[in-house]
Amino acid sequence: MSQEISNSDISTDSPHLSRRTLGVPALVFMTIAASAPLTVVAGGDPSNFAVSGVLGVPLSFIVLGACLALFTVGYAAMSARIKNAGAFYAYIAQGLGKRAGVGAAFLALIAYNSIQIAVYGLFGFSSAAFISAKLGIDIPWWATAGVAFVVVAWLGVNKVDFSVKVVAVMVAMEFLAVIVFDVASLAVQPEGVSVTGLVPADLFTAGVGAVLAFSIASFMGFESAAIYSEESKDPKRSIARATFISVVIIAVFYAFSAWAMMIGTGPGQIITTSREQGPELLFNFLSTNVGTLMADVAQVMFLTSLFASLLAFHNAVARYVFSLARERVLPQRLAYVNARSHAPVAGSLSQSVVALVVVALFAFAGNGSELGPIFPVLTLFTWLSNSAALGLVFLMVLVSLSVVGYFRRRRHSQSTWTRLVAPLMSAAALGGVFVQILLNFDVLIGSSGPSVLSWLLPLVALAPGAAGLWWGHHLKTRAPLVYAGIGHGSEDKETPPQETAEQPDESFVLDLN
Repeated sequence: MSQEISNSDISTDSPHLSRRTLGVPALVFMTIAASAPLTVVAGGDPSNFAVSGVLGVPLSFIVLGACLALFTVGYAAMSARIKNAGAFYAYIAQGLGKRAGVGAAFLALIAYNSIQIAVYGLFGFSSAAFISAKLGIDIPWWATAGVAFVVVAWLGVNKVDFSVKVVAVMVAMEFLAVIVFDVASLAVQPEGVSVTGLVPADLFTAGVGAVLAFSIASFMGFESAAIYSEESKDPKRSIARATFISVVIIAVFYAFSAWAMMIGTGPGQIITTSREQGPELLFNFLSTNVGTLMADVAQVMFLTSLFASLLAFHNAVARYVFSLARERVLPQRLAYVNARSHAPVAGSLSQSVVALVVVALFAFAGNGSELGPIFPVLTLFTWLSNSAALGLVFLMVLVSLSVVGYFRRRRHSQSTWTRLVAPLMSAAALGGVFVQILLNFDVLIGSSGPSVLSWLLPLVALAPGAAGLWWGHHLKTRAPLVYAGIGHGSEDKETPPQETAEQPDESFVLDLN
């Protein structure tokens, strides 16, 4: 990062990803896989009930779904105009300015790497515990996480449609397992069926901040369809459709499943039972009311859910690295793609290296820890996943503002609702969620009160943005041609950065250039 970049070093032979490979169904599978449905229902919902003590968890998904639908209005409009694997990075660069775009890129890299690596902690613990319970073999969490790492790394350097086929099967099986649980819950209904959890009074109480902070993490990955814009069959339409479909499916399915869990356990018992059983609530319920075999199958599906999430976020990071390297924001060698499959090999391998180092460090730190086997869940998973959620919500606020900036000089192309009203409403709503995450961060990481980690982890999540702003300024002064192409990616030949009509309104909000 410290070496000076010369304009003469810029290659005119731009690498590219596989063209016209992914349709709307494939994009929907990849985005939903990133949010890990079974992981959310089995792990996220009981944790939300237990920590917040609020019954309105089901309604929180509807409220947040509405906020994200507002976000998607402008996001989808930009995706039809900007085809770039960098997504957030490219949108912010063309809407708020190039330096802001580089800052956003650094934030996104840290956030997506954090959530991907965090899942290794939960996968390692859950898979090792499952093997121990069923086979009586005790193995360390990092051993099973290592197996998943090898498979993800191999799939990451192969053609993306092969990864999609793997993910599609896993996501379909997850939905089936959750649907079985939902149906059984409605059949058991120990306290009867009611609208508890779906009325405003159940959500908007003293613990609403913690509920929203927990629930927003369940949506992480819904925006990733745009990352595959260069590989989609019809980016002007398919990205918008896939993102809207994903938001609706995630919001409705998660709300219904959280409500079904409450009905199956009993509204009067859900908080106490969640605190006692945690993620085992779903599996214990299935074992008691459906059968041990179904509970075992659900646990296997839980592991495949985590694996699908690992693969989806790995692919997202690889494409971010590729996008930044192609534009020389990162070293150009990281833009290398396989000549046959057009997979972003260098980006994939770089993400694998980062993941390997971090997981190894936590494995070493957890050796002999007083936390015992649950160490990777309470540290690696909890710390990094919540830091990632904070960073991604902040990025979505910036993207909402970038929509306004981008379309300020293109008013004729979009309605007032699309280019102004919906994005500003989205920025306000998501800004409120961001504040709630900050205020409740100590609760999210399991701290009994303010601690070093409650401010250090948010700092780690957000500080890369400042480093990105500095690096953007460095590029502007030392490599102006590199700087001129920031955020344009594969558009260079069709819409050169020099065309004034397509330049972002640099005066919007802040003069970040």
